[in-house]
Amino acid sequence: MITRSEIPKEVQHIADTLEHRGFEAYLVGGCVRDLLIGKTPKDWDITTTAHPTEIESLFPETFLNNDYGTVGIVNPETEDPTLKVVEVTPYRTESEYSDSRRPDSVNFGVSLEEDLKRRDFTVNAIAYRLKDEKIVDLFNGEKDILHKRLRAVGTASERFQEDALRMMRAVRLAVELGFVIESDTMSAIAESSDNLGRISKERIRDEFTRILNSKQPMQGIILLEKLKLLTHVAPDLLRGIGVAQNQAHAFDVYEHLLRTMQHAADKDWEFDIRLAGLYHDISKPETRRWSKEKNDWTFHGHEVVGARVAKKALQELKFPRERIDRITTLIRWHMFFSDPAEITLSAVRRTIANVGQENIWDLLKLRRCDRIGTGRPKEQPFRLRKYTAMVEEALRDPISVKMLKIDGSRIMEITNEKPSKKLGDTLNALLEEVLDDPLKNTTEYLEKRALELMAMTEIELDVLGKKGKDKKEKEEAEAVAELHKKHKVT
Repeated sequence: MITRSEIPKEVQHIADTLEHRGFEAYLVGGCVRDLLIGKTPKDWDITTTAHPTEIESLFPETFLNNDYGTVGIVNPETEDPTLKVVEVTPYRTESEYSDSRRPDSVNFGVSLEEDLKRRDFTVNAIAYRLKDEKIVDLFNGEKDILHKRLRAVGTASERFQEDALRMMRAVRLAVELGFVIESDTMSAIAESSDNLGRISKERIRDEFTRILNSKQPMQGIILLEKLKLLTHVAPDLLRGIGVAQNQAHAFDVYEHLLRTMQHAADKDWEFDIRLAGLYHDISKPETRRWSKEKNDWTFHGHEVVGARVAKKALQELKFPRERIDRITTLIRWHMFFSDPAEITLSAVRRTIANVGQENIWDLLKLRRCDRIGTGRPKEQPFRLRKYTAMVEEALRDPISVKMLKIDGSRIMEITNEKPSKKLGDTLNALLEEVLDDPLKNTTEYLEKRALELMAMTEIELDVLGKKGKDKKEKEEAEAVAELHKKHKVT
């Protein structure tokens, strides 16, 4: 049951305004479904007998949201982003969809019943009138909600012929709501799956993103594959089905990728880690070789090839360039934390340089997901604590001459000196002064002081330089010890 008190005042105002002018106004679609489930709606939609021009005349700030009569009502005063724009659409019917994407024509002035007939799923075809708190449910959507079932309105094949993206939406709603897809609806999706190829990559990407951002993205990918939709979304994943891995893995490449992604979702980590997890071993099939020496499969260079394959796939889905760069970087370097023999402090520093400081922690998260994806029950807590400590150590702003506003090249330029031990001692002496007084770290002061120091004898510089070097080493050792203590590693 829905009560008026559950509806935000901004939505109430729009519906009441329409009703007071003699038009019918119903909440419809996902917001009604969510209210019946007990969820807070993420957006609000109203359908009405008013035509677009009549809707626009009633509100101070509006815009036409599409070619099908939807009017966006702007609420600039609200702080709630879900209420900034409320969409109001006239009752309408739609002609055939010759391109499986959009109706050839739209007609207004029809009944609520005709309007609800054109909607995708029964759970989205329930209307609620605020005026009398009345629910209109012509297709037993409430019953389907009770049974957690997704069922197409009317003839399923017709709904998917009208808009092929509805097939992906069925998968997305199933994983977002925890519903099952009714058998006839599933059959119609499988039979109509090729029509998804006629949908723009941007629309496919948006549904794909929502599937991955759900709590059960693995189930979503499995459904896409079962319903023959995955070939139009992420076809590279299909190559991993049945591709056995080495003894460290309990699953084939395909299932490993899905489980890696799912662990990121289980941790409630962000989308980029989920997507990187889904693609991180995408090129294992083409790099797989049998090793007689190891008596096992090897996948040398799969991370390098995989980064290129993932980049192309994400470009085809029209993801933003920055996101593609970030995800492919994680894929390219994901093997680093997989080999304990490689984990030296200098290697960690090089890896940070390769992936960027902003990505290093996500690389560690991807490693944790990768391990769980092999079928192992734990994330290697001790080893991860060690890696965390080493990353923090490498990320420290080291007390070194690199922090100075001058370098050896500049000193040689202003003194006409050549590279020498004296040059290094001068830099260390300058460092000592800056450590004592950070305000001295200016180009003007350091250039003047460098001229003075380079004029000293090597013995005098040795004393100053050694003092700065000893202090640096002592403070670095103390900081590293504190990090190890913090993370309980030795």
